[in-house]
Amino acid sequence: MPELRQAIADKFAADNSLEYRPSQVIVSNGAKHSCYNAILATCEPGDEVIIPSPYWVSYPDMVRLAGAEPVIVPTNERNGWKMTAAEFENAMTPRTKMVIMNSPGNPSGSVYSARGIGSDRRGRGRGRHLHFVGRDLRKAGLRRRETRQHRVALETGLRSDDHGQRLQQILRDDGLAARLHGRAGSDRQGGRFDPESQHLESLLIRAKGAVAALKGDQQPLSDMHDEFDMRRNYMFDRISKIANITAVKPQGAFYVLVNISQLGLNSQNFSDRLLSKANVAVVPGAAFGDDRTIRLSYATSIDVIKKGLDRFQDFCRTL
Repeated sequence: MPELRQAIADKFAADNSLEYRPSQVIVSNGAKHSCYNAILATCEPGDEVIIPSPYWVSYPDMVRLAGAEPVIVPTNERNGWKMTAAEFENAMTPRTKMVIMNSPGNPSGSVYSARGIGSDRRGRGRGRHLHFVGRDLRKAGLRRRETRQHRVALETGLRSDDHGQRLQQILRDDGLAARLHGRAGSDRQGGRFDPESQHLESLLIRAKGAVAALKGDQQPLSDMHDEFDMRRNYMFDRISKIANITAVKPQGAFYVLVNISQLGLNSQNFSDRLLSKANVAVVPGAAFGDDRTIRLSYATSIDVIKKGLDRFQDFCRTL
């Protein structure tokens, strides 16, 4: 939809000093769809894709669906659940085609700094709306601009409510477009990205809403940021006081990744017992490639968070 592509291009020009033409904007059905489009357009059988773990559950299978091989790089709390430069180099081979860096990370809430992989906390910049420290992925194309709001870099999502009406955008430079267009067997107008995308999605209703969201009042984004930051601090402070579990304070998104390895249960057993005995649902870390952990979410009301953490704390004391 030309109006939506123009609105997205205008948004990045105003917020991030990034100049893209509407023809360089691709809109799809959320972050997973955008990631899959990028992988499908770029990777072939025999290629390898480096994925730090814990990772979002879909990444390895997206890579496999493209015929490529996921190369999982385990991370740890000591490095804030972020892949280090040395780990990245050790994982690279002549077959490496791509690395997936999810920042802020799901499930960890970790954020890579402007200095890149394995850097410290001195990076400054802007990332997604739910981004609680000043960092960016400048090497991936984000240019910093001093604005109060936390903004989006190479890709961004719009979600209307809990019904999950999502949109995602990919911004591509002419070099990437040329490489995509020039692939063997892809001489169609627009290369691989646009044809594959346009046959997989219909977005008209959401597209109309997205235009209104991009052009409308932005104060709700600031309000949302402040509310999530309050919930983040509350949840992390409560978890930090529970014996025999550890966590790294998330720097973005709305999750806390909890290390339960000292409790002697794997993530699935812990989650099953927590649900059956305390009526609290969490996500086992095994789904994210790290069986030592569970993921909690603070994308709910503070009253629900308090009640859930009361039950969670009582349950941990029984183990």
